[in-house]
Amino acid sequence: MDDKPPWRLRYPECEQRLPWLSMLLESYAIFDKGIAHAIKKEIKKHKLRLACMNNCDNCCRTHADIPVYPHEMPGIYWYVAEQMDSSLRTALRGRIISPAADSSCLFLINSSCAVHPVRPAACRQFNVFNRQCAEGEDPFFTRRKDVLTPDKQNTDKAFYAVLPFYGITSEAEKNKAIKTQIIHTQAKNLKSLKWQALLKAMDDFDNR
Repeated sequence: MDDKPPWRLRYPECEQRLPWLSMLLESYAIFDKGIAHAIKKEIKKHKLRLACMNNCDNCCRTHADIPVYPHEMPGIYWYVAEQMDSSLRTALRGRIISPAADSSCLFLINSSCAVHPVRPAACRQFNVFNRQCAEGEDPFFTRRKDVLTPDKQNTDKAFYAVLPFYGITSEAEKNKAIKTQIIHTQAKNLKSLKWQALLKAMDDFDNR
């Protein structure tokens, strides 16, 4: 595993223009830092080996349910419209217009996540140890002990950072929201959502 610690992505001009973006990037940085710590802890304590690596796309293809939260959607739209490489945008347009026949994630292009910097928290948290997944395998069901269990305290901290997006601003309201886990009722299945509006977002940005 790369020993380089997670770092918080920064887009100063965009963050100044889009107030929610800083919250989202901060939340993802908290996730990434906590996950990296948890992985190192498991490797050291149980002598495990992280099986996930670049161009490993099994979970992007086989997982039927990839949760995505309302506060994550603007990040994906922004990244696709303003930050994505033109060749990937062209490929993504094709996938939106003519969806793949299989169940792979819309954003899986050339065996890589096209929106990796703003990929959902669920994708960030899913890590597998010991051996790579077999074709079509979901190790959460076949070998649960090899799947990293996210640290709840870190997860709560990361979601705490984006609660203002939902109009939850006071400390009392934030603490209550975290305690009741109400934010998790807002998640949708990424694979079931209609993404045609992304085409308009790209066109609107190009035509500014």
